[in-house]
Amino acid sequence: MNMKDKVTNPSTNILFLFNKHSFRLKFINLFMNKIDLKIKKLATNAVMPKYAKPGDAGLDLTAVSKIADQFGNLSYGTGLAVEIPEGYVGLLFPRSSNSKKDLILSNCVGVIDSGYRGELIVKYKKVKVDNIFFSDNPSYYDIGERVAQLVIMEIPNVTIIETDELSDSERGDGGFGSTGQ
Repeated sequence: MNMKDKVTNPSTNILFLFNKHSFRLKFINLFMNKIDLKIKKLATNAVMPKYAKPGDAGLDLTAVSKIADQFGNLSYGTGLAVEIPEGYVGLLFPRSSNSKKDLILSNCVGVIDSGYRGELIVKYKKVKVDNIFFSDNPSYYDIGERVAQLVIMEIPNVTIIETDELSDSERGDGGFGSTGQ
């Protein structure tokens, strides 16, 4: 293929390949699955999030503050605000190291909408049953530790259609264990 058969559209970063014989247009996105994420440090000790290993899904977030609320929850501030592009969502998940802590993320998954510009805060509940902790020496995250991971995902804009009927499916309305144990 010579250079006149290859054209790049700089506004979309799409490479167009022209096949002279079939008049087909093929395109390849040169930056597939890459987006820019603007991050603002709100605290001087804030740590920029990063992937621990190549191919990781989540960016590790580090605690720069820790506050206990009146309900016993621990809120870890990251000192960071993000600008998630429109059409995407940020999801806050516990890191796998959370299995070594006596904490559970209070809302299971934190949802960061693209319009939110405040500090990323990770709120954990202390693990206890009947107001009794499972451990005599409970373990929590300290300031300076990685406390969560931020996953950025594309999300569709859903159009709601009210209807009286839904299509049939193999599962139907079976839920809560209806597919077996």
